[in-house]
Amino acid sequence: MATPHTIAVAGKGGVGKTTTCGMIIDYLCKKGNGPVLVVDADANSNLNEVLGVEVETSLGQIREEMAQAELKGTIPKGMTKADYAEFKFNSALIEEDDFDMLVMGRTQGKGCYCYVNGVLKSQVDKYARNYSYIVMDNEAGLEHVARGTLPHVDTMLLISDCSRRGIQAVARLAEMIDEMDLRPGQMGLIVNRAPGGGLDPGIREEIDKHGLKLLGVLPQDEQVYRCDCQGEPSARLPESDPMKAALKPIMEALGL
Repeated sequence: MATPHTIAVAGKGGVGKTTTCGMIIDYLCKKGNGPVLVVDADANSNLNEVLGVEVETSLGQIREEMAQAELKGTIPKGMTKADYAEFKFNSALIEEDDFDMLVMGRTQGKGCYCYVNGVLKSQVDKYARNYSYIVMDNEAGLEHVARGTLPHVDTMLLISDCSRRGIQAVARLAEMIDEMDLRPGQMGLIVNRAPGGGLDPGIREEIDKHGLKLLGVLPQDEQVYRCDCQGEPSARLPESDPMKAALKPIMEALGL
């Protein structure tokens, strides 16, 4: 299979980044252009809930289990530590009908994140060629993108709510991307939770001030709010849902 098209989704917490990411994944799967590898690289994210997927284990949890096995001497006989690690980390891939998923999760103790970041990168490298798309939900600091967890970034999507603070936060992310010399193939801003699906002139002014490319606007969506309240997967809302309907032309314009 050819090199996958990689999509990185970023934005500060609480702006609907993970919900948007879930709907992007659903859009790609519905188009039948998969398979898709989903990477939840935000330790505070609940992307699996948005997608309606049970997570039995994360890379962080496996790292803890391995540390305990080493401490207690319970690594199976005849297995090297490297073999055991490979065996355990292979079990972290969650396989669904249209997509597979890797969850970074949380880790305990000092220095663990560096280790799990390294494992995440090696797992993505190992699986990447099997997929048409890789979609990564990032934490606000873009650490995984900076560390080169993705082989490259084809499409960088910056998600904000329709507040000045939100726009300022993604403008800082755009600066970081520039400073890191990442050079994504295409990059732009999606503004989420806009009342009535429209932008206030003050917000448009803020977007222009920072030189951000506005890809589109997603409306405040009561159905998404209801899903969040009831713990239901918002990515499975019908295609007629206002947020999904607004996202579709944005994805099409990006050539996705």
